[in-house]
Amino acid sequence: MRPVSFTYLAPDSAEEALAQLASYAGNARLLAGGQSLIPLLNLRISRPAALVDLGRCSELAYLRREGDWLASGPMTRQVMAEHAALVRENCPLLGKALRHLGPPAVRNRATIGGTLAHADRVAELPGVALALGAEFIAQGPGGRRVIPAEKFFRGDLTNALDPDEMLREIRFPTAPPSSGSAFVEACNRHHDLMLVGIAAQLEFGVDGSCSAARIAAAGVQSTPVRLRQTEARLVRAGQLDEAAILEAARLSLEDVEPEGDLHASAAYRRRVMVGLVERALRQAAGDATGGSRRGGGGHGHG
Repeated sequence: MRPVSFTYLAPDSAEEALAQLASYAGNARLLAGGQSLIPLLNLRISRPAALVDLGRCSELAYLRREGDWLASGPMTRQVMAEHAALVRENCPLLGKALRHLGPPAVRNRATIGGTLAHADRVAELPGVALALGAEFIAQGPGGRRVIPAEKFFRGDLTNALDPDEMLREIRFPTAPPSSGSAFVEACNRHHDLMLVGIAAQLEFGVDGSCSAARIAAAGVQSTPVRLRQTEARLVRAGQLDEAAILEAARLSLEDVEPEGDLHASAAYRRRVMVGLVERALRQAAGDATGGSRRGGGGHGHG
C-alpha cells in the first residue's frame, strides 16, 4: 500500500519545525529516522496532513554529559549512541540495550528520540528509560517542560506529548560507580520482534550488599512496567545469593500481568519473563563486580 497524500516539509531548525507543527493544528507528524513511522504511513494507520522531516535540524543530534545526566538529542542516531564512549562510561544500560534494536541498517537510520516518542510496546528503549528514571524534555509554543519516564508512556504508540510539542531532549541518569546493569530479551530470531525485555540496574554498598535496584519489563503490556516487588526483595536480601535471586525473579509476576497477542500468548510471556529477570539479575550483579562491564552485556535472546 501507499500512504495517503500529505505535504512534506523539511525545516532547517527546531524552531522552524515547531512553527510548522503548530500551523497544522495537530494534524502533522514529525519524522525522525522513519523506521517506525514510514511503515505506519504505508499501511495508512497514520494519515497526517503534513510530515515534518527533522533530518536537517543538526542541533537535535548530540550526546553530552550534563552534571549527573547523560543528555541525548532526539535525532541522535542509535548507532552513534551504541558506539559512543560517553554512553559506555556514563550509561552502560543504554548501550547494552541499543545492540538489540534491529540490524545495523536500521540502527544507522533510527534515532533515540524517534524510538522513544513512538512508544511501541515491543521497543527496548522505553523499558530502559523507565528503569533508569529518565526525563523527557518537551518543547512547544508554551516553552519547555519536563516529563518523567513513568508519565511519558501512555499506551501502545501513545506518549504524553501534546500535538504541538516535540521531544527536544532525553536525559538519562548516569550510573553510580558501584552499579551493574543488564538488558536481556526474548524474541523469535536475533533482532526480530521483542516478545519480552528486561532492563535492570543494581547498586551495591561497600560490603557487597544490594543497596538499590531499578528493573523494568517491556513488551508484556501496552507500556513498560517497573518491577517494584522484585526491586524491594533484592534490597531486603542485601547479599544476592541464589535464593534471593530466584525469589526476586518469581516476584516479578506480582507487578505485571503479561498480555497475549498474535506473537506470543500471555502464558508464554509469564513463563519467559521470570527466567529473563533471573538472567538479568545475574548479569547485573556480575557486571558490578567487573565481569561483563569490561566485555559488554550478554544478548540473552530466547
